[in-house]
Amino acid sequence: MKQVPFIAIEGPIGAGKTSLAEKIASHFQFHLLKEIVEENPFLARFYEDIEEWSFQTEMFFLCNRYKQLEDIKHQHLEHHHPVVSDYHIFKNIIFAKRTLKDHHYKKYEQIYRILTEDMPEPNILIYLDASLDTLLKRIQIRNRDVEQHLDPDYLDQLSEDYRVFMEHFEKEHPDIPVIRLNGDELDFVHQQKDLDYILSIVENNIKRGIST
Repeated sequence: MKQVPFIAIEGPIGAGKTSLAEKIASHFQFHLLKEIVEENPFLARFYEDIEEWSFQTEMFFLCNRYKQLEDIKHQHLEHHHPVVSDYHIFKNIIFAKRTLKDHHYKKYEQIYRILTEDMPEPNILIYLDASLDTLLKRIQIRNRDVEQHLDPDYLDQLSEDYRVFMEHFEKEHPDIPVIRLNGDELDFVHQQKDLDYILSIVENNIKRGIST
């Protein structure tokens, strides 16, 4: 049975997830799901003091992403409407493992497992990675107020966490194709040939047993 395309784009902060999701959604005329970021009332304080504000920040993201994906499931995927998202909820575990204290993480993980047990999984995952220098440059260019106090060491550690997680994801989900993209080599925002290259890979994966 063919699946309705549900494409999720993941990668560390500054990788270009939202920009790529917007371009894919526009090209294929898919519904675009964008994560809530700056609406998080704890985020600015989190970047200033990660240890103090991590639990509040992660719980806000978890609840909001759960509600977004629940709506996507019932309003789009169940009606055979393709979706491209600039995140997937599994990213919460990556961030929580990095930022939460052990006793907070145990409680958080229990809540996460309950909320996500029936969440839709992407059938195509795009993983954007880039060097720390590239990530920092892109963060500086987009100039979000909440990211002005972002610690480069935290971002570097987070990037490594993503790499480890993706290795496990591919082993645990061999049926979900993962498209790996190097953000240092591809500039899909300013170079049309790079965007065309990515779109062709996505299209080929959509044609493999997925219906639109």
